Amino acid sequence: MSHVEPLIKVVNVVASVTLGQNIDLLSVVKVLPETVEYKPDEFPGLIFKLKTPKTATLIFSSGKMVCTGAKSEELARAAVMHVVDELKRSGIRILGEPEVYIQNIVASVDLRGKIDLERSSFILERTMYEPEMFPGLIYRMDSPKVAILIFSSGKLVCAGARKEESIVEAVVKLRARLEQENLISYEY
Repeated sequence: MSHVEPLIKVVNVVASVTLGQNIDLLSVVKVLPETVEYKPDEFPGLIFKLKTPKTATLIFSSGKMVCTGAKSEELARAAVMHVVDELKRSGIRILGEPEVYIQNIVASVDLRGKIDLERSSFILERTMYEPEMFPGLIYRMDSPKVAILIFSSGKLVCAGARKEESIVEAVVKLRARLEQENLISYEY
């Protein structure tokens, strides 16, 4: 058993936003030319980048938005509100409050142990492991519903969670299972 806590770091939060109204993207470009990027021939959305928190928010004429790059749920919501406030300050009429939904949280994790991927691929259910194609084992957990890339180094990438607590729950559950099945070894 390990007494070493896993290191969990949220690396990206993706939030979708509904404004409940259409947005004239050309008007946004006119009032915020230095802040936004809009190339309708290449992509139908406008890109609004923030330095703090470092995020990119795609804004579509339908009033839908997608914010990526935040390092927590809280920062994703703050980025969305910052973008909406900036639009309002620039004279773009936003009628209601934005509805923000967390779609995906991606975290990098270090279990700080070595994992036997070959044995793990047989013992864990819902896995895919083809080392000649990709060095990690793909493990799909049912509860919480996440996908975890597992590497022999003990490093993981956990994706698909909609709450940060789900990442922690998945990591704790996976580590317990790896320990129970003697699939992980720790060096002290």
